[in-house]
Amino acid sequence: MVSTLLKGNAMSDDFMELSPLSDDSLVMSETLESWVLNKAEAWRDDYQSRYQEDHQEFYRLWRGVWSEEDGSKKSERSRFVSPNTAQAVEESCAELDMSMSPVLFDIQDDEIDKTSAQSQDIAKLRRLLKEDLEAAKIQPCISEAILIAAIYGSGVAEVELTETIEQKVAVQPAMDGAVQQVGIQMKERVQVRLRPLLPQNVLVDPNCTNVEDGLGIMIDEFVGAESIRMDQERGVYDDTVDVGTVAADDYNLSPDQESITYSEDRVRRLKYFGLVPRHLLEESQNAYDEEVYIEPLMAASEMDQEPSYFVEAIVVLGNDKLLSAVANPYMMQDRPIVAFQWDNVPSRFWGRGVVEKARTSQNALDTEIRSRIDALALTIHPMMAIDATRMPRGSDPTVRPGKMIKVNGNPAEILQPFNFGAVDQINFTQAAELQKMLQQATGAINASGMPAAAAAGAGTGAIAMTLGASMKRHKRTLTNFQTCFLIPLIQKAAWRYMQFDSEHYPVGDYKFNATGSMGLIAREYETSQLSFLLQTMGADSPLYPVVLESIVDNMS
Repeated sequence: MVSTLLKGNAMSDDFMELSPLSDDSLVMSETLESWVLNKAEAWRDDYQSRYQEDHQEFYRLWRGVWSEEDGSKKSERSRFVSPNTAQAVEESCAELDMSMSPVLFDIQDDEIDKTSAQSQDIAKLRRLLKEDLEAAKIQPCISEAILIAAIYGSGVAEVELTETIEQKVAVQPAMDGAVQQVGIQMKERVQVRLRPLLPQNVLVDPNCTNVEDGLGIMIDEFVGAESIRMDQERGVYDDTVDVGTVAADDYNLSPDQESITYSEDRVRRLKYFGLVPRHLLEESQNAYDEEVYIEPLMAASEMDQEPSYFVEAIVVLGNDKLLSAVANPYMMQDRPIVAFQWDNVPSRFWGRGVVEKARTSQNALDTEIRSRIDALALTIHPMMAIDATRMPRGSDPTVRPGKMIKVNGNPAEILQPFNFGAVDQINFTQAAELQKMLQQATGAINASGMPAAAAAGAGTGAIAMTLGASMKRHKRTLTNFQTCFLIPLIQKAAWRYMQFDSEHYPVGDYKFNATGSMGLIAREYETSQLSFLLQTMGADSPLYPVVLESIVDNMS
């Protein structure tokens, strides 16, 4: 791929001067890696001060992991964590997953006079993109991003471009066509993949609310040292840099948030996607051999005008050492990150997820149940009051079946069993009410709530209103997901294939629409409404078979 080296500007000369620190020493000017590391440190501090503790608590509530920080009082002994929040997360994610059509997208053509060639290109693009997305296993990655959004409030994923070897069984003639030789045909191709990211591995500009705004976005994580070496061998990273290894002692970057099971032979890789000073990018490239280092592309919009101070770039650091620094090589100059909020929070990048909605009710429910468990320990297990002055020295007064207790005198006067009474049954009622509050906060319908409501004689209208309120909340999340995550993902994937695999993909300006279906709850709600409508008309009505067919289509 032909590339053009970026040109500098006059503003960079100001940053090349040396600043006197003392009479005997000088401080060198800023480098690209130091500029990126300073931003990473500032953005990491902002994340730790505003979101880290909350995200760690969300993770524990979802996994059902007890922590001393989540206790309501010091005398609390039980470590029970109710599964209601985990159930709400699963139900909400399942509803959103069911709302996605297996096709995921459709292509829209605004031109009225479409030629047959254009129609064929659209059909070909639709078919190729669908096949490549299925081959890259995009759908499970989307489901994982949805789960991350439900837990932490925002789902973030990286759109990776990798080289892969496509293999398929092929037959070719041999021995002048006398026999057919069966073998494997291999071909190198580019592939677009999706990699969901945890919030502790994502650093964003505190001033931005989405991926495209702000200075940039970073991915801070530990990776295997072998992956860095392989990329250096393929020419992706500079092979003259020895990054070495580092002990992965920062558990905050670990996926499980509790401990690091494997901490050797790892590299802390920092990927930066965003704006960097143009002169720092040029200086970093001049330090490497052109045959080894990839030259950046100049954006088309910058060819006919004076270069700006900042330029879109992709910078990769390994253990604080520069591995790669190129101007954004993508033709649309877009950042390879997609993100969406489960529920929008004004002027914030991180949204509001299911766990955050359920946190208050979950903590109150856990406190209620733990207090009952602690009280049961006092009422069920036998306790005894003793006269310590009349007990033999060194005796064990522990009560257990078949044990003999020696005393100096009448046992009736020395030993006396006692208890604290019975546990109040109001705990069950309070726990049930707190579960209802959790469902109201999250909008997730309990799997046992609807049958219980039906058995209690709840009217059809009340059940329909409950389902309608739940579907409205899921619809808002679905709109955010399709607008901010799914459609940008399809667009970026199509642009990558058009740019780097134009031999197979037709190149053109296409508009993509997300194709979705109804979730399971919405499908059942519509089926019930159609069933009621079917009862109002006779079998001889011309609309009767239409409504009946719609009912059958909604069934899975």
